[in-house]
Amino acid sequence: MAKQALRSLAVVSVVLLLQAGCATVGSRPQAGAAPAVVKELVKTTESWDGERLPPYPQAQPEVTIRRICIPAGTRLDLHRHPVINAGVLISGQLTVVTASGKTLHLQAGDPIVEVVNTLHYGINEGKVPAEIIVFYAGTVGTPLNTSD
Repeated sequence: MAKQALRSLAVVSVVLLLQAGCATVGSRPQAGAAPAVVKELVKTTESWDGERLPPYPQAQPEVTIRRICIPAGTRLDLHRHPVINAGVLISGQLTVVTASGKTLHLQAGDPIVEVVNTLHYGINEGKVPAEIIVFYAGTVGTPLNTSD
């Protein structure tokens, strides 16, 4: 159930955030309106560091969507996510680094399937704020992130 909700949210976010340069999907636009478009940014069973995503727990799904703004020059604290989450960097740049040193550099428009239960941090080494929209597919009562 949570997996289906995450897929639905991803499709909606792509349509809203990245309309230009997308493939047309089946739709019935009203007279003079453009058809809906979808561009698949990522489809995977692994997080960005190559680790397999964990199975969904058997509990009440809870989907959370956050728009996060990280000021230029800011480094986030070391943390981990106990739930599967994915996002799209909508502006700026962001570098994500795991405690073991694996690194991912993101530019505006890049998707990320975040690491789960792995200590990491993000840093905005750019000159403008980095804004990312993140979709969390968790369960009721489970925190979205923790610091250890």
